[in-house]
Amino acid sequence: MADAAVFEGSAGGRTRRLSLGIFFAVLAVGLGYVAVHLSDDLAPVKESSSLPFILLGIALLIALGFEFVNGFHDTANAVATVIYTHSMQPSIAVVWSGFFNFLGVLTSTGAVAFGIISLLPVELILQVGSQAGFAMVFALLIAAILWNLGTWYFGLPNSSSHTLIGSIIGVGLMNQLLAGSSGTSGVDWGQAVGIGRALLFSPLVGFVLSAVLLLIAKAVIKSRKLYEAPKGKTPPPFWIRGLLVLTCTGVSFAHGSNDGQKGMGLIMLILIGTVPTAFALNRAVTPDQTQVFVAVSQQATGALAHYAPAGAPASVDARKEVTDYVRTRELAPVTIPALAALATTIGQNVAKYHDFTAVPQGQVSNVRNDMYLASEALRLIGKSGQPAFSDNDKDVLKTYSKQLDTATKFIPTWVKVAVALALGMGTMVGWKRIVVTVGEKIGKDHLTYAQGASAELIAATTIAAADAWGLPVSTTHVLSSGVAGTMAANGSGLQWETIRNMILAWVLTLPASIIISGCLFFLFRQVF
Repeated sequence: MADAAVFEGSAGGRTRRLSLGIFFAVLAVGLGYVAVHLSDDLAPVKESSSLPFILLGIALLIALGFEFVNGFHDTANAVATVIYTHSMQPSIAVVWSGFFNFLGVLTSTGAVAFGIISLLPVELILQVGSQAGFAMVFALLIAAILWNLGTWYFGLPNSSSHTLIGSIIGVGLMNQLLAGSSGTSGVDWGQAVGIGRALLFSPLVGFVLSAVLLLIAKAVIKSRKLYEAPKGKTPPPFWIRGLLVLTCTGVSFAHGSNDGQKGMGLIMLILIGTVPTAFALNRAVTPDQTQVFVAVSQQATGALAHYAPAGAPASVDARKEVTDYVRTRELAPVTIPALAALATTIGQNVAKYHDFTAVPQGQVSNVRNDMYLASEALRLIGKSGQPAFSDNDKDVLKTYSKQLDTATKFIPTWVKVAVALALGMGTMVGWKRIVVTVGEKIGKDHLTYAQGASAELIAATTIAAADAWGLPVSTTHVLSSGVAGTMAANGSGLQWETIRNMILAWVLTLPASIIISGCLFFLFRQVF
């Protein structure tokens, strides 16, 4: 079997220097792009103190650090097979993977990003710029980084998605404990269960489908070379090499489109919390689109008015009642009238300023929070099916919900670029430990070309499907379980010590990250 030293010698000096030169040139251009656009976004912000900008810088560095460490774990899996089968030199493979991660991040929908954020207690999201909000952001990011670094050090293919979700749950639970009898929405357990199912079943899908695909390939493709292990440092035949590069590309792109969104969502929380004037509302919305928003708000108010129960109070504290519904998930007689009143207020405020960019600095957070509350309430009402809206009113409210999300759930391009760069840099620095585990320590025999291609093809397909559904999955778990599936199907046998350690890391990740983030949240609440 090879060891990590083989990888060091596999790249020619000239090719290595060229690929590194290209990478650092792209890095310099990307950082310049991020700096210019961040500066442009912050230019209109008027702050009496430099503290928000200091906190912004620290929080952004920590968030990008999380994505950097994510590259150690997850993106390294994408390049494992092409490096281990000598299909690509390591220095070229990591740059190639980083580029397609970059494309995946840029083309992502954002659904995964805001799906994970919705796990957090609604009051923390609404008060993200408060003391508790800062404590939340720093606690969950630092907890995720600490656990990821620990498992990476021991070469365990741990899931960054799993870690981040555990950290979010830990913050939610500690927030609930600290709130005591005053009440809090706590963790959105319905959303957590849906995400948990995706994280639980995706490795099983990877194991079974990779095994089936390998068996089908053996029955259909009779080339013996495809089922052989690499010999020394000799690259595989051209067509096999092309297949492995293709599957590596697919996993890299899918990883960027899914995993990159987690960091993007966290960065948006940071931006909204530290400088809401610039980032709480989507300032890319044009004045014409703003007028459409006002019209749709009026239609939504009319649609909701059809379902106000008889005897409901004519005047209510709209924000309080809608917040109570989002917190408790219990529809009260005043909920629908309150939501209609909130929609009216939102429409009137936006109409008054004509354009999102014209909303005064002191009002931005209030307008954004009202929009977020209305969107969450509509989402929960839609899931519950109560009240039973007519098809026409359902379409009106669905359109209104999309308008609200466009205004509040957006990700600037420079954020995507920053996350993509952090992922790529993490891959270049930390790929070796995970590559050795995937290539050598899962099965008793050396990974063959067909096994690598089967595992990566299934991983790419599974991750892409999860992205389409807005669900986070673990690239690490899907791909490593896929490799294990091909080893089992091939009769190669499994190294149960590695499998046991991987399962142990998978089992411990949730409780460990919950405990770490909960304790950090408690500590940071005292600090902030």
